[in-house]
Amino acid sequence: MSNVVLCDHPLVQHKISLLRDKNTGSKEFRELVQEISMFMCYEATRDLPLKEVQIETPLALATAKVISGRKVAFVPIMRAGLGMVDGALALVPAAKVGHVGIYRDKANSNSAQDYYCKLPFDIANREVIILDLMLATGVSAIKTVDIVKNAGAKHVKFMCILTCPEGIKALQTAHPDVDIVCGAIDEGLNEDLYIVPGIGDGGDRLFGTK
Repeated sequence: MSNVVLCDHPLVQHKISLLRDKNTGSKEFRELVQEISMFMCYEATRDLPLKEVQIETPLALATAKVISGRKVAFVPIMRAGLGMVDGALALVPAAKVGHVGIYRDKANSNSAQDYYCKLPFDIANREVIILDLMLATGVSAIKTVDIVKNAGAKHVKFMCILTCPEGIKALQTAHPDVDIVCGAIDEGLNEDLYIVPGIGDGGDRLFGTK
């Protein structure tokens, strides 16, 4: 089954607490999402392969390590995932960015439709990290993983700030090879399929459309 990595760093947990506060405005909310995403990206890229190279320092020749093999692609799920891109790119500025637009079918909560997709042409050769603020029902996440895998991606991770047992189980069942990197695992979903206690509608809070 998928490996679930919980980023329990004190700064991540502190910033998630501020994110939850209903009185946090859109500007601060966006800044917090960006900062949390940068910290979490550190964990999501922990297993990138390294190789040894020779570097000439001002004093001597040194054996050093650089990233080897697969490069990184970030794929935010629009629209909430867009808020995580700048933070992730701050840590891996050479990464390429794809975009997937997904909406959940209101008549069928177990169905999602994609309305936009633009991925790097070499995505098959990259470590793909899908970004979304929340992994709730898992429907959008599963659809996005389907899309990037169908495009040739072989190494995929899912990075979210909040999730819940239902979302984790759904994604693990559909894609047991996809690791989940998260900042908090909440109690579960309410009858409207929102994560509780959660952060409310992440997209609305991010873009001030609530």
